[in-house]
Amino acid sequence: MARDGAGPRHVHLAHIRFADLDPLNHVNNVQMLTYLEDARIAFLRWDSDIEGEGMGALVVARHEVDYVHQLLLRPEPVRVETWVRQVRNASFTLAYEIVDDTHVYLRASSVMVGFDPTTQGVRRLNEGERKYLARFLAT
Repeated sequence: MARDGAGPRHVHLAHIRFADLDPLNHVNNVQMLTYLEDARIAFLRWDSDIEGEGMGALVVARHEVDYVHQLLLRPEPVRVETWVRQVRNASFTLAYEIVDDTHVYLRASSVMVGFDPTTQGVRRLNEGERKYLARFLAT
C-alpha cells in the first residue's frame, strides 16, 4: 500500500463497535470522524514527550475528508495513522489515513491553530511544540 509522506507516523488503533454502523452495516461517516478525533487526541495528548509544558491549547480550523472505501464491522481494529504535513507560526496541518493491510478507508487532514484561552485569540506555537511536531513531519 502506498504511503502519503515519508516521515514516521503515529498509529492509533480504532476498534469498530456494532453501534458505529449505519443502516447499511457500514461504519457511519460521522463515526469515522470520531476515530480521527481519538487519534488526534492520542497524538497530541498532554502526557506525551513534548518538551516544556506539553502541547498547549489548540482549535480545529479546518477538516478535509475523502472517504475511499467502505469500512465494515470486523473483530480486528483498523489503524488510524497520523502525521504532520506542515508547520507554520501559529498552525499546523495533520494528515490521517484509516487503513489496514489491504485497504485505505479514509484520507483526511485537519488544520490545527494555537489558541490562547486567556485572550481568546490565536497564539504562536512554542519551541517544544514545534520540536515534537517536526518528528512526524513528512518530507
